[in-house]
Amino acid sequence: MQCYIYRSSKKLDTYLYIPDKAKLDALPDGLDKLLGHLDFVMQLDLNKIKRLENADIEEVKKRLLEDEFYLQLPREQHIEV
Repeated sequence: MQCYIYRSSKKLDTYLYIPDKAKLDALPDGLDKLLGHLDFVMQLDLNKIKRLENADIEEVKKRLLEDEFYLQLPREQHIEV
């Protein structure tokens, strides 16, 4: 399963995964405004890797099949006192 990963210019550490480059034009209303300009980061074959650094690979695959995109948001920042 191929996917293309783009970085948001508006939201720090936010990435959009899509199964096909053509799907960029078919994103849900408002998502493009929320994310701003999308910079291409990389292409991955999800069937050839075992895990992703900041996302559950099975959830990414599921969302790509069902929603035709996966939005990776930044991890919560924890402050130690």
